[in-house]
Amino acid sequence: MKRDIYDEDHEAFRASVKQFLDREVTPHLETYAGNHGLDRDFWLAAGKQGFLGLEIPEEYGGSDAGDYRFNAVLTEELAKVNMTLPSCVGIHADITVPYLVHLTDDAQKARWLPRAATGELVTAIGMTEPGGGSDLANLRTTAVRDGDDWVINGSKTFITNGGSADLVLVAARTSPEKKAKGISLFAVDTTLEGFSVGRVLDKVGQDDSDTAELSFEDVRVSNDDLVGPLDTGFISMMQFLPQERLGSAITNLAHAKQILEETVQYAKDRQAFGRPIGSFQNTQFLLADLVTRVDVTQAFVDQCVVAHTRKELTPVDAAKAKWWTSQVQNDVLDHCVQVHGGYGYMNEYRVARAWRDARVTKIWAGSNEIMKMLIGRDLGL
Repeated sequence: MKRDIYDEDHEAFRASVKQFLDREVTPHLETYAGNHGLDRDFWLAAGKQGFLGLEIPEEYGGSDAGDYRFNAVLTEELAKVNMTLPSCVGIHADITVPYLVHLTDDAQKARWLPRAATGELVTAIGMTEPGGGSDLANLRTTAVRDGDDWVINGSKTFITNGGSADLVLVAARTSPEKKAKGISLFAVDTTLEGFSVGRVLDKVGQDDSDTAELSFEDVRVSNDDLVGPLDTGFISMMQFLPQERLGSAITNLAHAKQILEETVQYAKDRQAFGRPIGSFQNTQFLLADLVTRVDVTQAFVDQCVVAHTRKELTPVDAAKAKWWTSQVQNDVLDHCVQVHGGYGYMNEYRVARAWRDARVTKIWAGSNEIMKMLIGRDLGL
């Protein structure tokens, strides 16, 4: 079924993204994996192409596309390569930067946004804490006022771009007595005294992503580093989470769809018992099932993209898209591994790496269980 949510401008943009990935990124994938992170050359190259500034106003060096479908196109093309690229780029350009665009004053925008657009300033967002997981309302990192400054203490974990970020948007408790209503956001320069990267985490998948632990020991920031009004951080996080979850959904589906297409071709090429394995009824039925699941899911995700472009996407629909696509992705990739047989378990095959990389999507951006709780509450249960 032909998708109809994109026009000629979107497809021209898609072609430029593909060209960039083929020329600047794909030749270096093994280097990224070996270094457990994207190097600065990647960020600068992506910034030069304008891919990091889709959410940034033109006066600060961005393109201010004003159309989320461009974000979606970029995410889809990155996800066709691997899961790391849309994760790392998404955290910077699609998740953290919108906070800096919508919650800051002109002076703060001038400090951060131009360099975020060029890739000179890589960002991360520090929400998740050890022992906290998806329970953002009970975070323990604190920011205590000291004169005109704030002193931050605490730790964060599972932070994408954590090992390479120049600026981390940190959620910290500023008014403990207010519980969820006492959380604020601070933009923390990673060169400040007291900030440290604990370690780049050894993950099951996504070897080329620098997911890290972060530590804050008496890190001193000023009021000029406060992002948004005091004690409104939790509300802001809830407002921005739907875009993060939609981005996750787009990634999940585009990644699964690409590997499924490659698996269909493998089923045509691979011979067993003197014939292509795709000619066996069991394989035909399986692939027919998987293709249908992906196509039907694509229809829902596309409508979520359209709704978000119109600023009409609800948190509940974003939750549906996030959990469903992550489940579909993991189911599809598990079957793709099976179709590849023993080769599907070899890291030299894309399907094996894709299968490993995808497992976390049922956990991050709010676990699937949390997504179902949000949907259940909306049903009045």
